[in-house]
Amino acid sequence: MAVLSDTNDQPLIDAATRLRPGLRALIAGDVACVKARDPAARSTIEVICTYPGVHAVVLHRLAHVLWGTGLGFPARLLSWFARLATNVDIHPGATIGQRFFIDHGAGVVIGETAEIGDDVTLYHGVTLGGTTWSGGKRHPTLENGVLVGAGAKILGPITVGTRARVGANSVVIADVPPGMTVIGIPGKVVRDPANRRRIDGRIDLEHHLIPDPVGDAISVLLDRIGFLEARVTHLQQQVKRQETPDGFQPRPVEGE
Repeated sequence: MAVLSDTNDQPLIDAATRLRPGLRALIAGDVACVKARDPAARSTIEVICTYPGVHAVVLHRLAHVLWGTGLGFPARLLSWFARLATNVDIHPGATIGQRFFIDHGAGVVIGETAEIGDDVTLYHGVTLGGTTWSGGKRHPTLENGVLVGAGAKILGPITVGTRARVGANSVVIADVPPGMTVIGIPGKVVRDPANRRRIDGRIDLEHHLIPDPVGDAISVLLDRIGFLEARVTHLQQQVKRQETPDGFQPRPVEGE
């Protein structure tokens, strides 16, 4: 049986060396933040054993270490296993900050050049995707405290600012300023921080309180239609008052 040389062993040794207390602290933070953001989480052991989003993040932390050490194939193999086990696809090259939570952990896709800050929460079905085949930065950047609702798509090398909120099923293709809420296809800013209720340390994306710009536009159109119908009725009544048994008699023009 062939024995690996010291040269071949070195990348694995380097990777093992990088599994330092800092990485363990990251994983501990990923587990601990779940109880603060998910009222269904009853205990730490429940989170560790039954949350696929947590499993996906932990496996990504390990794959990212391998990726950074130059062990690209083992990193991709580990991320492939994570996708099979959790239905969450995170490229090992993606950079993810502290206390990252994927709630429900189903159908989430995070591309290679995506950058995610601290205290970010994603719901199921979220895609952080690219819009170009060229190399370099092609996936989104999510700054600290961002929350992305279920089914949302954030595409391209754009930035979602600190504590911004992305509504469910939105498609975001442009930068989102810090603190703003964006919804729709394509995504549009509908609320600023001054009009949003804050719950420190907890999720505050309350979809039933998010303004509906489409609904508002329809309401304006319905009001306008009602006004025009009333105007037409009024004009019809004026015309009827000018009619005689012999037929229509137009009003004389002033000055004649």
